[in-house]
Amino acid sequence: MTIEKKLEGNKLTVYLGGRVDTTIIPKLESEMPDLTGIENLIFDFENLEYISSAGLRFILKCKKTVKSTKVINCSPEVYEIFNVTGFSEMMEVQKAYRKISIDNCEKIGEGFYGIIYRIDPETIVKLYKIPDALDMIKRETELARKAFVMGIPTAIPYDIVKVRELYGAVFELLNAESVVKLINSEEALDDFAKKCVGILKDMHQKEVKEGELPSRKAVTIETLKECKEFFTEESYEKLLKLFNSIPERNTLLHSDFHVKNIMMQNGELLLIDMESLSMGHPIFEFASMFASYIAFSCVDKQNTDKFFGMPLDITTKLFNKIFRYYYDDKTEEELKDIETKLSLISYLQVLILRAKYKELAYGTEKEEIEFCVKYLTEKANELDTLAY
Repeated sequence: MTIEKKLEGNKLTVYLGGRVDTTIIPKLESEMPDLTGIENLIFDFENLEYISSAGLRFILKCKKTVKSTKVINCSPEVYEIFNVTGFSEMMEVQKAYRKISIDNCEKIGEGFYGIIYRIDPETIVKLYKIPDALDMIKRETELARKAFVMGIPTAIPYDIVKVRELYGAVFELLNAESVVKLINSEEALDDFAKKCVGILKDMHQKEVKEGELPSRKAVTIETLKECKEFFTEESYEKLLKLFNSIPERNTLLHSDFHVKNIMMQNGELLLIDMESLSMGHPIFEFASMFASYIAFSCVDKQNTDKFFGMPLDITTKLFNKIFRYYYDDKTEEELKDIETKLSLISYLQVLILRAKYKELAYGTEKEEIEFCVKYLTEKANELDTLAY
């Protein structure tokens, strides 16, 4: 048996390797540090081959001292021992994540948080760029399952994996390809826009139970609070009043609906990246699209080329087609009014992301933040409500 310990403040991680049975319990007890003052105890079993009932009793003894005790990175064999004995019902026990390689895998897409690789003809992996992404991945896979059950055309998630030091989610995606390279003519762009509207209208007809998904209005207001430092007190209060004026809705929203999150499978569109799935007024859906297709290029007009591989004039045209096909009962004056209203949400999204992730702004983050603050301040003075 091997034992290593890592103390970080009041959190202790114990790494056990080899076999833990009756013969080594005395050694284990002698090498364990005093648990007084420890609030979080983690046993990492990535290198553990076997644990006996004596080892389980030792873990239970530790849990009686430190209530917040959990076991992580169990092999299937070790996890089964915890499961059969009932320990997995008494405390948090996590299986080890399957390790895969993306060497020689085709990169088929990239978003803000993750890169998508095709593993084989049937599956893809969305690999998150940040190391501590497990909670985000678990949330996204759970939201993807909810979307699938609700009848939204989406990739089916079925595994969480580890690629070196990063984590990813595996999805079934048969014979699917990115839509970006398929939008190669005015006719194809128009057809794609109409298909997008079909999915959006179908999704927006679905009602979500209260509390089942995050409220996009609440998320937006929280974002404004995080950006309060950029505004005068008067401008901040006006923006807060405007965002609060948006009607409450239980409508299902994707909230990150753009070409990099849409795949083509057997002639049908399929949504991926459900991390932002939420509920609220459709204004938030179009605000996220406007942000992706137009607002993020407020300073650097090459941003859409860098992110989508599509020039700004094409992404602008695509947004306008989807927007107008969706609201085909509105006059041009009404459409301009709605676009102005949703643009405030869009530029707030740009502002928070540039303030938080300056390294992703290609060196233009200062100018973009200044643009967003000026735009939001001026437009807020022109509007009395964001309702429509």
